[in-house]
Amino acid sequence: MSTQTVRPARTLQGSLTLPGDKSISHRYALLAGLAEGTTRLSNFSTGADPHSSLACMEALGATVVKKEDKTIEVTGTAGAFRQPEHSLDCGNSGSTMRMLAGLVAPHPHTFTLIGDESLTLRPMERIRKPLSQMGAEIHLTGGDGAVGGHAPMTIIGGPLTAIDFDTPIPSAQVKTAVLFAGLQAEGTTSLNESVRTRDHSEQALQAFGATLRREGNKLSIPGGQKLKAIGATVPGDLSSAAFFLCAALLFPDSNLILDSIGMNPTRAALLDVVTGLGGKIKVLNVEEHHGELIGTIQVNTVPGGFKGIEIAGALSAQVIDEIPVIAAIAPYTRDGIRIRDARELRIKESDRIALVAKNLKAMGAELTEQEDGLTIPGNQQLHGAQIDSGSDHRIAMAFSIAALRAIGDTEIQGAESAAISFPEFFTFLDLLAQR
Repeated sequence: MSTQTVRPARTLQGSLTLPGDKSISHRYALLAGLAEGTTRLSNFSTGADPHSSLACMEALGATVVKKEDKTIEVTGTAGAFRQPEHSLDCGNSGSTMRMLAGLVAPHPHTFTLIGDESLTLRPMERIRKPLSQMGAEIHLTGGDGAVGGHAPMTIIGGPLTAIDFDTPIPSAQVKTAVLFAGLQAEGTTSLNESVRTRDHSEQALQAFGATLRREGNKLSIPGGQKLKAIGATVPGDLSSAAFFLCAALLFPDSNLILDSIGMNPTRAALLDVVTGLGGKIKVLNVEEHHGELIGTIQVNTVPGGFKGIEIAGALSAQVIDEIPVIAAIAPYTRDGIRIRDARELRIKESDRIALVAKNLKAMGAELTEQEDGLTIPGNQQLHGAQIDSGSDHRIAMAFSIAALRAIGDTEIQGAESAAISFPEFFTFLDLLAQR
């Protein structure tokens, strides 16, 4: 386990072009593996997770070529996955495992999906239920209850029948598993979302030639559709940008420019939170590629400051991945930050609520931990400390940002976990942090 020392900074200045969006890279990789022809993807994510998706596509019969110019070419299976010789290793990626389950379930083979220790603890019943209703036979480890069902997961694939499914929790991964299965099922599959989640899957499916329809919170996808290869550039990752957006809020004279960043409206809640906290965001230009908005933004802090905010209800679901870094900078705000309805954080790569609380306390913060969130008062000064990342990439990166305004140096234990989503993180942080 490696340790990274993060020193305090005076301000944050500079511009970045971020690696490709992890969520979009996953979906392009999986659909390219199913499609007919060769898909060419520029600015594919450098994180380990989407490369787990690529490796699974290779195991299922697709050909993956990684070019020197960082373009990735995927020659798909034209809708016919083969029986894999070994288990499909999803690494640390819950996205890979849940979405892949829906993609392979209609194929007449037996698939075993495995992952690392962290992934093996994460709940998989949420995708087993709808896929079983469609006719898939799925066996989980530890029982098939909502808590007990987890990987390794065995799928005995075969023909599926369309369903009308109401998602019990807001989850883009569950939605995607159902859409990917429905794409290949008999009949038209419908899915109802009580809270609208990120729509990268809908955009990616349409980019690859699929037809689907949205009416309010209801999505419908006809079965029996075939996909065709595409050429695409993956937008910069907004979830990775979140760390630097929050870092910019810490300093009154900060100036951050992010080029070619993904600005999908279903992800824009993060920008709303940054604005609510006192950030000034200026959009310099926006273009659309395959339904995804790509733009350049400039971020400063408005005079008077770094305010507080409450994150609850639908907003919690929309920024669930960014909550750790928002919470990590909460003590520096004027009014504090209150987080509710974020119980999902307890079953991510780690118990993120518990680890945020533990590490903020180690840095000298006062706070209250609830089952579904945190209450963190403002106007606090943090000091350097040893941070336990729990081998969770978002915890390691979140507390590297909190360390920028702490008194004294901070040691991030398990810093290598950042490579799961953002291998360049510490290099970029040193480029921007003025000391």
